[in-house]
Amino acid sequence: MRVVVVYKTESDHARTVFDYLRDFKNQTGHDLEEINPDSVAGSDFCRTYDIVEYPTIIALSDGGQLQNMWRGTPLPTISEVSFYV
Repeated sequence: MRVVVVYKTESDHARTVFDYLRDFKNQTGHDLEEINPDSVAGSDFCRTYDIVEYPTIIALSDGGQLQNMWRGTPLPTISEVSFYV
């Protein structure tokens, strides 16, 4: 499984995402992959999975199939996301 957080580091929601990522690491011991939608790779990723709202957390299978997606705020609970890591 792969869990990705898509967000813009220069935005109103960035601090909320930073805190969420820190808390997730502290509670689960796992890091979540971060993608900036303004980068070339991030833009391609967003087009592939139709991500148009930030922040978005997306859980993917090893084959790249969408398992779950949480858009915008409030962010999902850590226990909801930790199921996929």
